[in-house]
Amino acid sequence: MRVMAVDHGSARTGLAVSDQNAELVGEAWVLSGVGVRQLKAEAQVIVNEAISREVDVIVVGHPKNMDGSEGPSAEKSSELAEMVREQCGNGTRNIEVVLWDERLTTVSAHKILSDAGVYRKKRKNTVDAVAASLILEGYLQYIRSHQQ
Repeated sequence: MRVMAVDHGSARTGLAVSDQNAELVGEAWVLSGVGVRQLKAEAQVIVNEAISREVDVIVVGHPKNMDGSEGPSAEKSSELAEMVREQCGNGTRNIEVVLWDERLTTVSAHKILSDAGVYRKKRKNTVDAVAASLILEGYLQYIRSHQQ
């Protein structure tokens, strides 16, 4: 089983894909430019990336507020997840789409990059990929712990 995580942002979207055994983050990158501001186009790019990498599950980060409520970012992520889900239903592959609570992943990603000496200007180009990796790691850990 291969899993893809999505960290939707207002300017860029981070993607990360696991290895074939859903044990490790295998690759992470950032989508920028075309489609990022238009959810439907972005959803199509995500689905195409998932199909080309033979992904079985797409985990969309759901950035809830600290009190558990949903703000505008969480609503956008829910909308994106629904569009991805609809487009996954149109193909020959059955790809499951899951919303995943991702509170503080972007904050953690900034800290990781800062601790690694990646300064602010360079950080903005990679932080979404790191955040997607953190979402993916959290989800992979969850599925491993619930396989017993």
